[in-house]
Amino acid sequence: MIITPGEIKTAQFHQYLLGAISPRPICFASTVDLEGNMNLSPFSFFNVFGSKPPILIFSPARRVRDNTIKHTLENALATKEVVINVVNYAMVQQMSLSSCEYPKGVNEFEKAGFTPVASTLVKPFRVKESPASFECKVLEVKETGEEGGAGNLIICEVVLMHLDDAVLNEQGQIDPHKIDLVARMGGDYYCRASGASVFTVEKPNMQLGMGFDALPEKIRKSKVLTGNHLGQLANMTSIPEFDPAYQYEVNQGYHEDAKQKLDQHQVGEAWQILLREK
Repeated sequence: MIITPGEIKTAQFHQYLLGAISPRPICFASTVDLEGNMNLSPFSFFNVFGSKPPILIFSPARRVRDNTIKHTLENALATKEVVINVVNYAMVQQMSLSSCEYPKGVNEFEKAGFTPVASTLVKPFRVKESPASFECKVLEVKETGEEGGAGNLIICEVVLMHLDDAVLNEQGQIDPHKIDLVARMGGDYYCRASGASVFTVEKPNMQLGMGFDALPEKIRKSKVLTGNHLGQLANMTSIPEFDPAYQYEVNQGYHEDAKQKLDQHQVGEAWQILLREK
């Protein structure tokens, strides 16, 4: 299937984009207008783009149906301040409710049952129920177009971060299972980033992994080992030396047994099994 933007309706292409580029983190943006009226709305065109200075960017797109802009954008342009809250599973239904297009001046904190907490350095309120909130100054708003569906990149610098101690592990780092974040997908779909859906991938070897091209052909062309398995093997700096002391008896087969070890992140043992194959 080949899709050329502009040859199908914008709303349809929008859905293809959201279904393919996902999951996306959620920016739960709190703003105020010049009269101090509170506004709260979620956006999934969002991410972090630096740590010194700490930059967050989110994009309230122009509405496709009538090319209007959202209250969050109006407020950000007027006050140059925003609080970006993250969304976890415990608050996802309330967050969804807040995305209703209430008339200007309606307080989404009240409508969705959230607790506003006064910020320290900016006027917009934080969401008490959020495990992490970022007080931000708006550096720039960059329009990507003037038609319905066009984005408005709100470029924010973090001036203060609030983090719930309850989401930290013993090392003082954020535990993904405790913070229990959710992400946006296409249609009505969301993703919960905790439990069995969270896994680890060892970072590339800083001394340079040897790469797929250095793997023996019988391993590289294995009908059992997947690309992920080969990637683990190829992340070693070189093929390990054969260890005659390694205790091993064939169970299901060399590649099948190595696959089990790789699934358990035991790369060294997987190599020792594969090195025994004649």
